[in-house]
Amino acid sequence: MSGPSRKTLLTHVLCLGALGWIYGGDLSDALRARTAEVSALLTPPSAVRASVVLGLAGVGLAVFVAGWLRKKPEGFKGYRLVPILLVLALFLDLVLAEGRTPLDPPELASVALQRFQNEAQKLATVEAVPTRSQVLQPLVDALGTPPYLERGTPVPAYTLQVRTDCEGPVRDAPGARPGTLLYCVARDGKQAWVTLVGLPAEVRFGAPAMLSHRGEPRVAVVRAQLPPEPDETEGVPGIDLEIPTVDGGAAAAPSP
Repeated sequence: MSGPSRKTLLTHVLCLGALGWIYGGDLSDALRARTAEVSALLTPPSAVRASVVLGLAGVGLAVFVAGWLRKKPEGFKGYRLVPILLVLALFLDLVLAEGRTPLDPPELASVALQRFQNEAQKLATVEAVPTRSQVLQPLVDALGTPPYLERGTPVPAYTLQVRTDCEGPVRDAPGARPGTLLYCVARDGKQAWVTLVGLPAEVRFGAPAMLSHRGEPRVAVVRAQLPPEPDETEGVPGIDLEIPTVDGGAAAAPSP
């Protein structure tokens, strides 16, 4: 009747810490995503599931404490409730996460920015980059949905703003919604800078801001095509060789 061993106590503390960190964090994120202007989340965490897991963890803790105070032996089944709960909860999360992308929202947003740049580059000519919204919009539509929530609701689609007479990328866009691609064309029309409104990579909740990393905006550049290089033989004057002949029309053999 000596109660749980030190190993059982340590295991219990670690399991409770893991449950609090994982599901307490999920509950905090779920509640915060409902009020934040922008959240770098694909979908809001389930507040119900997190609350249920934390509630069961509280029950398991109460049973453990009761067994400890009553000096229940090491084999008391109440000492196993919290570790079992952790294993089952993680297994359920693993099943529910099957098929989800392993990339984080900032990485997904960067991929979308790169895809748009690649497709816009294909439309560029030697004279200029594409500048018409009607031409660029299908590229935006093909990107799918941005990896952001707005007041807890998924942003439905990327949008496009085309600006002209630019001297560089847009670094601030007050009033722009998350998922907005800012396509800024240089004055000569031979270059365009593309930035994206979302959140900095280091921020999970906040006001709409440029997608950036360590304070530097993620910028994709579309450039006019380079003119084709001339053929190496083009413009080289031909060399006419006269082959002497002998009587009878046979070609003379070259002298050594």
